[in-house]
Amino acid sequence: MTGIDVAVTGIGLVTPGGIGTGPSWEAVRAGRPTAAVDPALRDNSVRISCRVPGFDAERLLGARRALRLDPFVQFALVAAREALADAGLDPQTWDGARVGVVLGCADGGPGTVEAQHHVLGERGAKAVSPLLLPMQLPNMLAGQTAIEFGATGPNLVVATACASGATAIGTARDLLALHRCDAVLAGGSEAMITPLVMAGFAQMGALSRREDDPAAASRPFDADRDGFVAGEGAGVLVLERAVDARARGAHVHGRIVGYGASADAHHMTSPHPDGTGAELAVRAALADAGAAPGDVEHFNAHGTSTPLNDLAEAVMVRRTLTGDPVVTSTKGVTGHLLGAAGAVEAAFTVLAVEHGLVPPTANLHTLDPRMDIRVADTAARSPIDFALSNSCGFGGQNAVLAVAAA
Repeated sequence: MTGIDVAVTGIGLVTPGGIGTGPSWEAVRAGRPTAAVDPALRDNSVRISCRVPGFDAERLLGARRALRLDPFVQFALVAAREALADAGLDPQTWDGARVGVVLGCADGGPGTVEAQHHVLGERGAKAVSPLLLPMQLPNMLAGQTAIEFGATGPNLVVATACASGATAIGTARDLLALHRCDAVLAGGSEAMITPLVMAGFAQMGALSRREDDPAAASRPFDADRDGFVAGEGAGVLVLERAVDARARGAHVHGRIVGYGASADAHHMTSPHPDGTGAELAVRAALADAGAAPGDVEHFNAHGTSTPLNDLAEAVMVRRTLTGDPVVTSTKGVTGHLLGAAGAVEAAFTVLAVEHGLVPPTANLHTLDPRMDIRVADTAARSPIDFALSNSCGFGGQNAVLAVAAA
């Protein structure tokens, strides 16, 4: 490999599959869909979502802390805490100036904005909470994480729509390569399932309307797919230079050995129909990793369950990767976690490599006949040495991470 060797020493997940890496990975491995009718969307034209089950912020973070944080930050702090414990790092003893935080989100805290806008309309400007901005600003995702754990190194939030989590991990990898820090909390978090945001997606025609069978609504690559199901949650990885991780005896789940980013420069919401922008990112990640198109054994697809995205991605995979990799999209289980998707799916890719198991694409019954790719419809056990995780976003922004075995 020609790029920097970055070890994943900690994984933390909060997803619709469960709170924690174990429950989340088990749900994905079992291909167990989480979509259901959402009471909070009862007045919307589309009422399906994938919520994090049983998330009690007061219990997990304390009542005072939880009250001052939007859910997109709450999710991230819980995931980061798990990732640090998994990595065996103690914020009480580390040199915080050498610890960075790079997290991604697409929107910040729209739930807080909607709630306070209602207060403004009902009770006037003087009733609006002084916590409005500190709670909803996107940069608070990284800022609050630094406060929580005493990480005083580089601190930033990236926003590349639904590629944000993957972009954050790639950016963190660059910081490690430049020796700006020695460890980075990297990933993404999102809590965009609000009536206003979901109304916007519905008006665009982006959401599945399969309300008669919500569990089957998210069906990536299926011939009968009709849109995505929105999800929420967070994924945080602890990244270190591999040489440093091994020197301290850390368990290494896998390695991030390549990163590629690109833009379609095509349309504000639709992917390029030939996937040419995504191909640029794939080829850049391969080059960064010193790998060839035939080396990819597993491809974790963006796979949103929308007609345009899935077809463009399948066309790109067939044209670009020569080794007939096993393709999967975990969004059949989790729904689309938007700005957190790239981080959560990078974690799933690392776990797939670590455990030698490609999760199934839930709800795949009939592969779209226009797609000449090998999609896993059941869990497939096989040693995996090298995999790619692909993420795309509105605006045509693409991010690809190359993952190798420890």
